[in-house]
Amino acid sequence: MTDPRPLVIHVVYSFDVGGLENGIVNLLNHMPAEQFRHMVVALTSCAPGFTRRVRRTDVEFVSLHKPAGHGFKLYPVLYRMFRELRPAIVHTRNLAALEMIVPAWFAGVPVRIHGEHGWDNFDREGTNRTYQLVRRLYSVFVSRYVALSRRIESYLHDKVHIGAGRVRRICNGVDARRFAPGKGREPLPESPFNDPSLIVFGAVGRLQAVKGHADLIRAFGALVRRDPEAARGARLAIVGGGPLQAELTALVASEGIVDKVWFAGERNDIPETMRAFDVFVQPSISEGISNTLLEAMASGLPVIATEVGGNPELVDAGRTGLLVRSGDIDGLATAMGQLYHEPDRSAALGRAGRERVLAEFSLDAMVGAYLALYHEMLSGVSAPRELAVQSRKALRRK
Repeated sequence: MTDPRPLVIHVVYSFDVGGLENGIVNLLNHMPAEQFRHMVVALTSCAPGFTRRVRRTDVEFVSLHKPAGHGFKLYPVLYRMFRELRPAIVHTRNLAALEMIVPAWFAGVPVRIHGEHGWDNFDREGTNRTYQLVRRLYSVFVSRYVALSRRIESYLHDKVHIGAGRVRRICNGVDARRFAPGKGREPLPESPFNDPSLIVFGAVGRLQAVKGHADLIRAFGALVRRDPEAARGARLAIVGGGPLQAELTALVASEGIVDKVWFAGERNDIPETMRAFDVFVQPSISEGISNTLLEAMASGLPVIATEVGGNPELVDAGRTGLLVRSGDIDGLATAMGQLYHEPDRSAALGRAGRERVLAEFSLDAMVGAYLALYHEMLSGVSAPRELAVQSRKALRRK
């Protein structure tokens, strides 16, 4: 029997640990199953361990193992896939997957949505004019854009010249039931820093250059060298894996802080991990709207973040956390020192951060915004009659 639910195919470069991918996981897990079917297509690969985070059993994952070079080599494969599966919506994300909107257009997919989540390491602030032009050229194939921050929305309007009516801003949402404060800092299995007398600074993110872990390690080293009290009681936990593991481990040794830094590796218990921190630090060189930063705020943690990308939209400086300039190692060390020595202020920042997440960045609001966009776009296309009828029924059930 044919499944009457409209199919949404999410196209990404890879489906592995990352903020963009976590956002898709949250969307799939919380969007009502009776309204849409979903498939995730990764141009490279879907990591089996990561796909298990999707709790729904009706989501299919496809890895295309894209070779190096331009993605047009995959056009025939995707064209045939779209023609066979007849998705109602193809939803691509970020520049690396944008070009796959072309075979969707040729295959007659009625709705083609492209999401811009943030800039890549090779274009950290979106200033590269070549990439602006590329986005402009592909825009004729896109039905609607999703921008995850005001800054990205402005970028699409001002630099890529996308009309305001074609861009919808939808911020990430966080599951504030899973990410919630504990009763003080909670012990974490395997952590060497469970002693309640310590103050644990924590960072969560893939170990790659754009995440700025080297700056964090240097700043932490500077803090403990110049502050004897912090040298006794401050610790740093870095959660995540990635290509810079060996390089960052060597940097910790050169800073002389091996006994004060724990590389926790990739973990599947991030809510519990957050509750094992006292302060969350995000030293990124570039960011979109960070799921991890929102998760830390929902967990009631005071946050220190670099003033890049969407971070200033999330962190109300001085009320929910502290902002520092990217690359300002001394400024980052100073901010960490302030929160180390001011526990009452830290606690107040953490409480205010959670309140802001509950008020402005709920998971329900994010899911509802995507549902509204999908239904709105489907109601405006000449789809097969049964697809339009199903969409209207789903909309009435919302």
